[in-house]
Amino acid sequence: MLYNVIMIFILFFIGFILLIKGADILVDGSTTIAKRFGISDIIIGLTIVAFGTSMPELIVNILASTSGASGISIGNVIGSNIANILLILGISAIISTIVVQKNTIWKEIPFSLFAALLLLILASDKFFNQKSAGLITKADGIILILFFIVFLYYTFSLAKKSKNILNFPPHKTPLLKPVILIIAGITALFFGGKWVVDGAVEIAKMFNISETVIGVSIVAIGTSLPELATSVIAALKKKSDIAVGNVVGSNIFNILWVLGLTSVISPITIEKSSYIDFYMLIFASLLLFGFLFIGNPDKQTKILNRWQGIVFVVIYVGYILFRFL
Repeated sequence: MLYNVIMIFILFFIGFILLIKGADILVDGSTTIAKRFGISDIIIGLTIVAFGTSMPELIVNILASTSGASGISIGNVIGSNIANILLILGISAIISTIVVQKNTIWKEIPFSLFAALLLLILASDKFFNQKSAGLITKADGIILILFFIVFLYYTFSLAKKSKNILNFPPHKTPLLKPVILIIAGITALFFGGKWVVDGAVEIAKMFNISETVIGVSIVAIGTSLPELATSVIAALKKKSDIAVGNVVGSNIFNILWVLGLTSVISPITIEKSSYIDFYMLIFASLLLFGFLFIGNPDKQTKILNRWQGIVFVVIYVGYILFRFL
């Protein structure tokens, strides 16, 4: 019995390592191939890297949804998005003051908030149909994916304005190594995702904790590690645009792409207790938007100060403790 428990925890944490490393390897291999065919850095960043950092959430969600663990599936995405804003952006702001550009303030952050509100509306069947539980159906998933296509169109429109999108020379590099990296990355993601989902389900049963709580806390933080690493390094290098863009872009990807595709594959049931996570995500998004206008007279750029980062982290820790209690 003790041996089984130990193995569950070991495979659970090895699964996280495989998820993070698998996403990293997949991005490296895909980026090399993209450059081999002359695709610009900005396109690579807006597509391949963005998809890559969302792959852990996607793999975990698909495996959780198909195995009937809807609580982990929805908790993972909502929890990851909350962690992205309050924990990751909070830590980044504590490390270094974050400068946020006008475009991000008035377009990308509101789009992220819109995605969260849209998800709440689509998941609120119980309010409209007097059902005991909410449901994200296949039709809802298609709606989310359609809005994701709109977001992709927006990002490609930004890319066209970049000077380095034109006359980008291809790199004459061999294809065998990146292809092997891509295969290895996908393999690591699959096994990592499977062990994380299986482990999360067993841990929830072991401690009599809701799957949603496990998904919104431990699993969500684990699958957010790529975003955490990216934003912290960006903050240390004073690259505020990357730190903020990584968080906001990831939140949009997670809701519109990850949950959209997951619910198309298999409808997701929403527990009543999960709605507090929806409301927390919307609150965190509004708090981020509001904080940018406190003590910021500059109309073109706004900043997140260290004290605001501390507030974010304190709220996040309090929220996680509340969910466990």
